[in-house]
Order: sequence, then C-alpha cells, then structure tokens
Amino acid sequence: MNYRKTNRLGYLFVVLAATCWASGASASKFLFTSGVTPFQLVQMRITTAVVFLFLWLIWRHRALLRIDRRDVGYFLLLGTFGMAAINITYLYAISKLNVAAALILEYLAPVIIAIYTAVFQRERLSAWTTAAILIAVTGCYLVVGAYNLDLLQLNIAGILSGLGAACAFAWWSVHGEYGMHRYNPWTVLFYALLVAAVEWNILHPPLEAFLHPYPPAVWGWIVFVAVVGAILPFGLYYEGINRIRATRASITSTIEPIVAGILSFIFLGEAMAPLQIAGGMLVIAAIILLQLKQELDEKAPAVIRAKSHGSQPQP
Repeated sequence: MNYRKTNRLGYLFVVLAATCWASGASASKFLFTSGVTPFQLVQMRITTAVVFLFLWLIWRHRALLRIDRRDVGYFLLLGTFGMAAINITYLYAISKLNVAAALILEYLAPVIIAIYTAVFQRERLSAWTTAAILIAVTGCYLVVGAYNLDLLQLNIAGILSGLGAACAFAWWSVHGEYGMHRYNPWTVLFYALLVAAVEWNILHPPLEAFLHPYPPAVWGWIVFVAVVGAILPFGLYYEGINRIRATRASITSTIEPIVAGILSFIFLGEAMAPLQIAGGMLVIAAIILLQLKQELDEKAPAVIRAKSHGSQPQP
C-alpha cells in the first residue's frame, strides 16, 4: 500500500471515529429524554462496553489481557480519574446542555494541558499558545451563552460538568501516555474500562440500571452507545493514528462536535444560536492552533539535527 493511500485511509478512519463518537453522544441525549438518567447510562455504557471488549479480546487477542502486577495501581488511577470521571462528566453535561456545546467544552482538554504545563511545570507560554488559550476562552464564553444578561439562567451544573469532562480528558491524555508506551492501546482501554465498570457498580447499586423495563428500542440504543459510541471509535482512531501523525488525527477529530450538532439538529431538534456556533468555531480553531504548534515543536529537533549533518529532514 503506497504512502498516499495509507494517508487517505488514516484520515478516513479518524473521521469515522469522530462520527461514531458524535452519534453516540446524540443517542445518549435521546436516552436521557426517554427517562434514562446519566448515572444509569454511565453504568450501562461502561459495563456493556467492558463485557463486549473482554469477549472480543478473549476470542482474538488473548495475550493483550496480560499486564505486569506492578502496573495494577496505575490502571486503578487511570480507570478512576480517567475513564470513570470522563464518562460521568461527559454524559451529565450532554444531559444538561446541547450535545454540540457539551462536546465543545470537553474539547478544551488541550487548552487545560497547556495551562497546566505553564502553571505547574513552569513551561513558558509562547505567543502562539497564549493566543490559542485566549481564543478558546472567548469561544467557550460564547458557546455556553454567557453573553446573556441573565447569568442566573445559565445551566451552571451542565457547564461545570463539561469543564470537568475537559479536565478528566486532559488527565487521561497526560497519564495515559505511560500505559500506551508499555502496552497495546486496547489493553490500556480494557483495564481502564474494567476499573471504571467495577467502581460504577459500587457507587451505583450493582447492575441496577439493567433492571428497568425499558422498551426494546431503548435497549438497542443502549447497546449502540456502548459499542458504536465507545468501543468501535477507539479502534478506528487507533488505526488512524497508525497511518497519520497523532497530531493530525487530533485535529481531524475536531469535526466531532460539528457532526454531533448536525445529528442533534436533525434527530433531536436541538439548535445553537449564531453566537454559540461562532464560539464553537473559535474553540475548534484554538485546538487546531495548539496541535499545529505541537507538531512544529516535534519537528524542530529533527530540523536542527538534519542541519548539523548537512542534510534535510525526511517527511
């Protein structure tokens, strides 16, 4: 397979992954309007996803279930502050806000990582990064409708939950790197899901969410949210990263809130005000700026090494 075709496939896989995540978010909102609570959906989504993934790994890749005993503590932390926290904050934000607005708030994760490195790791913010942060904050202000004079009418719980999802996703991004260097991504995903599933079946009465007499259509959407909204997009995304750079994959995946907004408008009748849409575009532009800067920073050492050897860096 030639490089150009591999490149096209990589982008296609990432677009499909973003579409799956977006459709899962819209399906989740439908379930909330059907009487399922965010806490019930978290329990069903994670538990169903981990069972399906376990069966698939047992069938096709049993070796991926092996982990080093010394990493048990790491997976406990990753599953708790990463997977478990992401799922509840993400789904709760969707239940309280427009689907697209909730996803845009979650996409602030790279901005939070940039601020974290500046405050706690004393990393100097470049003009590019500072501009991206300011653009993202302005976009977030517009997305949540804070330009309305009556701030008391804002859905504070939904906004805080969306920001919490961004923080949890940022934590997952930073600390998930260790696991990805030592294990296959599917191993990391499975054990993070397993820890989250066990915890949510302790925090919420065990399997309580599965005991409700939902109509068959609702059960179908629950399975859809677990498989198409969780497991399948990860597989597509990992395949995409294998073919294109992770930075390019991250930029491409920003179509998720756009697709979610379209799906929610068509099937749920949700609509965002023009200023909210403009804010969403600003947030996505800020994320792209941060990712492009990261790619340039990664290329810089290669350029310096190439010059020192009197050659040009390879693409």
